[in-house]
Amino acid sequence: MNRSNKTSDGSYLFQVDINISAPNKGAALEQLLRVLNSADFVDYRIGSGIQPGNLVEEPEPVTPPKKTAAKTPAQPNPLELRIREYIGNNKLIRLNINKGRGVKMSIPCRVINFDASNQLLTVYHVDEKQVYSFGLNEIDDFVD
Repeated sequence: MNRSNKTSDGSYLFQVDINISAPNKGAALEQLLRVLNSADFVDYRIGSGIQPGNLVEEPEPVTPPKKTAAKTPAQPNPLELRIREYIGNNKLIRLNINKGRGVKMSIPCRVINFDASNQLLTVYHVDEKQVYSFGLNEIDDFVD
């Protein structure tokens, strides 16, 4: 625990670093969110994560955010968590793709990358040994 600041409404703001043991970063994030959501906190923010194997170090002081009354924390997109888990586990999945105009594809692949800002998924087609990129709006289903 680094420090605590009392806010004007009588609540306290703490800044903490937590080290979670999990098989991958997605699972660790999911575990952390489960704990934070089950607690009776007014608000929380996850700033960032560090690479596994790195020890928690003393960060530079950060100015606390302005507090809003009864603000609900932003929940991560469950689809994004699922995709990040596929990437972390290098899991073989099947994508059902709808390219439009009646063109449908079903490909066995491994997810290489996910660009959340552009909603773009890059996959490695294991049969063709080719790399493809699809927009999330083209994907009908992820089959484990």
